[in-house]
Amino acid sequence: MQTVDILTPVVNDAYAFGRIAACNALSDVYAMGGKPWCAMNIACFPQDWLLDGHAEELARLLAGGQSALDEASALLAGGHSIDDQEIKYGLAVTGIIDPAHIASNDKLTPGLVLILTKALGTGILATALKAGWPGSEESEEVITATCGRLNRFGGQAIHDFQLPAATDITGFGLAGHALEMAQASKVTLAISSGKVPVLPHALDFASDGLIPAGAYRNRSFCACHLQKQAEVDDLLELLLYDPQTSGGLLLGVPEDKVQPVCDFLTAHGDLAAVIGRVLACDGHGPGIKLEP
Repeated sequence: MQTVDILTPVVNDAYAFGRIAACNALSDVYAMGGKPWCAMNIACFPQDWLLDGHAEELARLLAGGQSALDEASALLAGGHSIDDQEIKYGLAVTGIIDPAHIASNDKLTPGLVLILTKALGTGILATALKAGWPGSEESEEVITATCGRLNRFGGQAIHDFQLPAATDITGFGLAGHALEMAQASKVTLAISSGKVPVLPHALDFASDGLIPAGAYRNRSFCACHLQKQAEVDDLLELLLYDPQTSGGLLLGVPEDKVQPVCDFLTAHGDLAAVIGRVLACDGHGPGIKLEP
């Protein structure tokens, strides 16, 4: 299996950004239950950047990406650079997967339980950080810790427990990627907004209006297929649309495997938040029911 992904910087530190971008690219492999095998760098930066004394920053960026590959036990096989006025970095990744068992976003069935492996709010925190908003000083550290964590144990759980369905949460936000799964599987996802984990200060910044534009685009995309109960907090709903960078995995887990999967994830330091369940479609068709 092969995938490719690149990012613009979400933090100021070059090493941290390199690692985050690499973790983000590797997640597509983990989301299917595979293991990364090798990768190639894709680095975009201004041609005169190196002449202006930024060579060390570029080296740190690439070292950050290498650190993620080392942790994933994947080989760096080369790469390519592009003259670009906007800095970007990512990986083209080749992974190995058992063809007899590939988790996908179209295999949800009624009765499965939904588990999320990372808290939400990276888009909001990055917006606050870019704005230099009061209280955002800790945001870079939180983003680095969250987005710079590989989804390898989530991927291993998919493989070891033979989980049928999964996806990684990135630019479309939890709601957007959950809706993709619902439509592809022809089911309804009941999500409990109060059980969705939230990164520190994300709701505070959201209440200040620090919402990335992508969140509103995601909301527009999902609006016709989302039934929201009146008791759901508006800010919590908005958080579900927040575009994530290197977000967690959303796993569809049989009920008898929920506790073993949660135990496995938490034993390896991952989050294991049970946020909802899969229902048969009602008269509204495939979509999302957002509950308190």
